[in-house]
Amino acid sequence: MILTEIDHVAIAVHDLDAAVAYYAESFGAEVAHREFVESDGVEEALIKVAHSYIQLTAATRPDSPIAKFLERRGEGLHHVGYRVDDCAQALAAMIAAGARPIDEKPRPGSRGTTVAFVHPKGNLGTLVELVQE
Repeated sequence: MILTEIDHVAIAVHDLDAAVAYYAESFGAEVAHREFVESDGVEEALIKVAHSYIQLTAATRPDSPIAKFLERRGEGLHHVGYRVDDCAQALAAMIAAGARPIDEKPRPGSRGTTVAFVHPKGNLGTLVELVQE
């Protein structure tokens, strides 16, 4: 088994501060990590749930993937991040199984991770992020 855990479930939001406040008021949740990811044009807030996270993510520029997603679909589930021991190996295995990569090779992600995205087409309609800690 290549997947070791669910790392996070990402939710695209228009207003990150409002989303953080909603999770605090509704669930008593606290932000465990907050970061700007300039390469992706997003700001994220991670809420720890057991060994995983809810990743609230908002666009910081109009050409970011999150901005485009919000424009087309509105707020909601954006992708699922799976933890793997070796991101390059997991990406290669998915490609060999017919998945369509967005990232041709792993790259730096937030929290000092290594990540690679796999397109929803050819992946049962779900955008997947492979995450190596």
